[in-house]
Amino acid sequence: MPKMKTKRAASKRFKVLPSGNIKRGQANKRHILTKKKRARLNKLKNAAYVNHADRWNVLACLPYG
Repeated sequence: MPKMKTKRAASKRFKVLPSGNIKRGQANKRHILTKKKRARLNKLKNAAYVNHADRWNVLACLPYG
């Protein structure tokens, strides 16, 4: 049986941690930054975790974790 292919876009956006959580980046940090408060932008720097409801969709794109 051939190997399963990883979705390359997903592998660039998500990282599976040893705890099983999936780390992701924050949105809304690419453009139109002048009207966003500095505190808001600082919070967007930190990574977040994928919601439990979306977890299986992400893991389906990353067959080898």
